[in-house]
Amino acid sequence: MDISSSLALSVALLQQTAIYLIIAYILSRTPLFIPLTRTTVRWRHQIACYVIFSLFCLMGVLLGLPVVNANAQANTPVIGAVLAGLLGGPGVGLAVGITGGLYRYELGGLFALPASINIAVQGLLGGLTQRYLVRRGKTELIFNPFLVGGITFVAVLLEFGIDLALARPFDQALYIVSRLALPELIAAPLGAAIFVEVLVDRRERIERASRAFSGKALEIAAHADGVLRDGFNQENAMLVARIIYEQIGVGAVAITDREKILAFIGIGNDHHVPGTQIASRHTLQAIANNEVVYADGNEVAYQCSISPTCKLGSNLVIPLAGEDGKVIGTIKLYEPKTKIFSMINRTLGEGIAKLLSSQILAGRYEQQRRFLMQSEIKLLHAQINPHFVFNALNTIQSITYEDIDKARSLIGDLSVFLRKNLKRPTEEATLSDEIEHIDAFLHIQLARFSDRLFVETDIPEELLTARLPAFTLQPIVENAVKHGTSQLLQAGRIRIAAKQLDNVLILEVEDNAGLYEPRVGGDGLGLNLVDRRIKNKHGDSYGVTVVCERNISTLVTIRVPREAAS
Repeated sequence: MDISSSLALSVALLQQTAIYLIIAYILSRTPLFIPLTRTTVRWRHQIACYVIFSLFCLMGVLLGLPVVNANAQANTPVIGAVLAGLLGGPGVGLAVGITGGLYRYELGGLFALPASINIAVQGLLGGLTQRYLVRRGKTELIFNPFLVGGITFVAVLLEFGIDLALARPFDQALYIVSRLALPELIAAPLGAAIFVEVLVDRRERIERASRAFSGKALEIAAHADGVLRDGFNQENAMLVARIIYEQIGVGAVAITDREKILAFIGIGNDHHVPGTQIASRHTLQAIANNEVVYADGNEVAYQCSISPTCKLGSNLVIPLAGEDGKVIGTIKLYEPKTKIFSMINRTLGEGIAKLLSSQILAGRYEQQRRFLMQSEIKLLHAQINPHFVFNALNTIQSITYEDIDKARSLIGDLSVFLRKNLKRPTEEATLSDEIEHIDAFLHIQLARFSDRLFVETDIPEELLTARLPAFTLQPIVENAVKHGTSQLLQAGRIRIAAKQLDNVLILEVEDNAGLYEPRVGGDGLGLNLVDRRIKNKHGDSYGVTVVCERNISTLVTIRVPREAAS
């Protein structure tokens, strides 16, 4: 065999293969090639795979170069057959091989029968290789150009073996094979490897476009910010679902809680009705196992659980997490049967779910915080000591006979005290309001204890506008009287002061009894609630501290941030 003629044939066949690949590259820029960027078992995509690779297989025969008086061809239908099997499976590979084989058989020649069998066997070889790789979890190797080139090389060797086994006369068959060996062993594996590179490039471009959608997660979050904070209910879920649907352009969007559909927008909204119970096994699986379920219609089958005629063909179900990571619902993205789900980046869906989970959780925490604060205020309201009211009324009654004006004044003080206790309109109050509250309380106490109680206040005027949780001072001052100075035989003294250090408002209530004793499990309901409310609102660096010198003094210090409430 003349090596120069073999090299010339190799160059000519590579030129023909280049035309083949140029066509492939042009088609890769269209949606037609999208199904080929993934291995597929969905029958619609298998049909597309069969049609496309049948055309390339026929093209490989059609662009073949006649050799040895047209008794044989130097061609590359093996590329279409092997790739059909690798991407579509054994059935598709065999079907493409039979299609290309029949066409090759119609052209006749010494190798008509062996060549037609070759192409079918090559398609089956590609399909069996795909099945082997998929079962071992090595699907991505299907798109490895070196592996594809190697399989194609083996397929060409197998082709020559069949040619020599079936073509007669053997001597002529051997001569033709020797002429075709080098060109086809160079052109076919190289063409198949480049073809796969074209597919990989197309897939990467799709994935880059999909990753660009990830930036939309923040945009979606910005539009949805605050909606779910007001409650994870059907009305708010519908608003969020519509935002997601309009922003990312999927076939449909659904939001569920653990039991029912809260919202559904898009294809299938005629039978996916908000308020109905969850029927999808994928959704129930995601909720039960706290896992993302991706049913692409290929590796994981998808069928609408409500309507057999539903146009949706794939979905992504992402759990929404609440307290302690517990699933409180799901967000679901759908695509129709006519569209590949890879256009929606899975990361986008998961990112949206995390953002929405955070909003729901923040809303629940805020709601619980409001409920807690309201409950705590009601508890502080309930702390009115009936003995105090009884004693106050007795004091007023006794003073009525001696000093009617003072009695009227005390009635006014009692009225202010009760009004502050029972009708405080907000969770916060100014320091001025708090001082007015305790003044009313202390005026009554001073009337009761006469010359046995002295109160000193040191409140700078510029601090009177500072804001702090309502009912902060009154329980502390009441404790100083009830459990402190009222127990003394000598005169009791209470000092109430306020000052600011840096950005911290410091309030002090000090008595001269020194009778404070820490209680197991807490320091009394009033003191404990004041401390917890401040810490819940501003953090552990603030709150209430108590320092007691036994039988000398008890100093209660309250720290709240000045800048947060001025």
